[in-house]
Amino acid sequence: MTLDAIPLEETHEETPKLGRKRDHTRDPDILDAALDVLAETGYDGMTMEMVAARAKAGKATLYRRWPSKGELVIDAVACMKRGDFDRDHLPDTGTLRGDLVAMIKPHAIEDGARKMRIMAGLMSMISRNPELAEVARAAIVEPRASANRILLQRAIDRGEISAHSDIDNLALLSQSMAIYRVLVLQKPVNRDFFIQLIDGVVLPAVGLGRPLPPVDGSNSAPDT
Repeated sequence: MTLDAIPLEETHEETPKLGRKRDHTRDPDILDAALDVLAETGYDGMTMEMVAARAKAGKATLYRRWPSKGELVIDAVACMKRGDFDRDHLPDTGTLRGDLVAMIKPHAIEDGARKMRIMAGLMSMISRNPELAEVARAAIVEPRASANRILLQRAIDRGEISAHSDIDNLALLSQSMAIYRVLVLQKPVNRDFFIQLIDGVVLPAVGLGRPLPPVDGSNSAPDT
């Protein structure tokens, strides 16, 4: 008998049954809850039970997906929203000051403040986990630094600032000072703070001096 003549039911091989497919639809909620707990308690005070309660998920669900708190935190930080810095649609006002000020938006400030609280919560773990330090840098620091580098390079390309400007360090300046303000001085950051930073530090650093009026024409009081 040829193979073609064998009845179909005789050639059919039953597909082996697999175990239940793990449901990952709750992962974003769990990771976001982990970030919230981390920002509130710090890594050392954080527990898997806290995250499960915040995410309204079973503790066993977390442990099946993340065997340890450290693995959960690394995944959560790595999956953080990178912010609204679309490299292809950054502000292009024609001046460096205009571009930097246009980046100051309420949601960006809120997102940045949350990231700083998360960074504060990570400090004890970062000191003993180089992998997490790199993950935190890529998720928390690099998105804004990358946007700043693009704006600074544009200013160089149009001849507004010197080609010798140290754009790599300047790109980190606003974040570094904001982190110091939040974590060390325990003070908030807001629009006034960033405008003062742009006018009083960043622009003088690239030789542009200090423009007199704020971009919106208002007299912003110093932030205390």
